[in-house]
Amino acid sequence: MDYLPLSDNAARQVIDATTIFDELRRTEALARKYAGGMYWKKQPPYEYLVKTLPDNRQQRIGPRSEETERIYDDFVKHKSESESRLKSLKSALTETERMNKALKAGRVPSTVIAVLQAIEHAGLGGHFTVVGTHALYAYETAAGVRIVPGALATQDVDLLWDARQRIRFVTDIEKLDLSVLGILKKADPTFQRKEGQNETAINARGFEVDFLRRQPEGDDPHPFRFSADEDDLWPVQARRASVLTNAPRFEHVVISATGRMTLMRTVSPETFVEFKRWMAEKVPDRPEIKRRRDRRQADIVQSLLDEQLLMPQGGST
Repeated sequence: MDYLPLSDNAARQVIDATTIFDELRRTEALARKYAGGMYWKKQPPYEYLVKTLPDNRQQRIGPRSEETERIYDDFVKHKSESESRLKSLKSALTETERMNKALKAGRVPSTVIAVLQAIEHAGLGGHFTVVGTHALYAYETAAGVRIVPGALATQDVDLLWDARQRIRFVTDIEKLDLSVLGILKKADPTFQRKEGQNETAINARGFEVDFLRRQPEGDDPHPFRFSADEDDLWPVQARRASVLTNAPRFEHVVISATGRMTLMRTVSPETFVEFKRWMAEKVPDRPEIKRRRDRRQADIVQSLLDEQLLMPQGGST
């Protein structure tokens, strides 16, 4: 067998951990609506309600009235509730991650978790998709199995940049005043751009993060550097990457051996199978050892689909 079921204890822990993680993300999204604060500012002959934003900007809501008092009371109430709920959930997450480690609920490389967390915390998660071998970690977690190590071994993770959202991406990263390489350094300070490969960041342990993009279409810029920082990374064109760019998405919580969790965004299992079979059969000059691994990975994911351990278009039983 190329995969085995999780133990009952580990399977229950994955379910519980996923529930807590998802609720934390939902609550964080809600809390962002109540970021900043509100206060009453006297400016004779009126008193105005003012909202302060996280970037220290201020927005005048309006003069004091029944309506603005209702807005103020509602804001204060929901802000307090969301902060209290966030505090409780973060405490639960800490305990959950401890249990993840104790029950061996996950095994995603810690560097991969740290990289994905850094990208998510920067608000850029929606711009990148995990493609290639590491997607198997999302599929196996959703299916409640462990895929054999031989089908997973790799020292790099491929992240596909969505060129369709270029304008939004540029806006988002300019607000951060940070390069993509700088974001990776938050995960591991030893990351640097690999000499001669501007699309690759490599850390002191030799782990690589490769950034891919579809071949230019329409007004896609090419070449394209992620930021104005001259040391930043340049996503490289990949064969048939447009297929992956346009594919349905599959998202699932993944867990490291140390218990840490993050959301992995990847492509649907069906797309993974089709793409791996194409790589195994039709990519010219692909080494035979990689063709065999492509076939094996495609067969594993197709088997998970056939057994309904993975549901089409994402999700799990």
